[in-house]
Amino acid sequence: MKTVIEGVRVRELRLIPDERGYLMEMLRSDWPEFDRFGQCYVTACYPGVVKAWHYHRKQWDHFVCVHGMAKVVLFDARKDSPTQGTINEFHMGNLNPILVKIPPFVYHGFTAEGDETALIVNFPTELYNYSNPDEFRVPYDDPGIPYSWGVKHG
Repeated sequence: MKTVIEGVRVRELRLIPDERGYLMEMLRSDWPEFDRFGQCYVTACYPGVVKAWHYHRKQWDHFVCVHGMAKVVLFDARKDSPTQGTINEFHMGNLNPILVKIPPFVYHGFTAEGDETALIVNFPTELYNYSNPDEFRVPYDDPGIPYSWGVKHG
């Protein structure tokens, strides 16, 4: 990856195996990536589906893929950002256990890689407000975002 979008943080996660299975810490309050806890949820993405694009005005997201593999893509459309126009791709999940922290106003989306459903756990900093969601969407193929969700062959 060339340039990481301003405010994005990535942490390699450690699997701690023993004869019973394994444990993996996903987010700790003593890590610099932690700001505050709003809630925790899991979102599923079926193979062949793209869940994009959206951003938040207040909320920071903290993504960890806990099953399968996911391609998580970020786009910095912030006019005052030194990384405006930058795209970041993260291939995360069983083969690459990482935490990705996503700032407000950064578009993001994801798709499952391979033939398994991808499960992403998110630890957003804000509670979801059902009557006034902090969620702003554009289509996955919006021409204002210079990204194609197709598999890159070659």
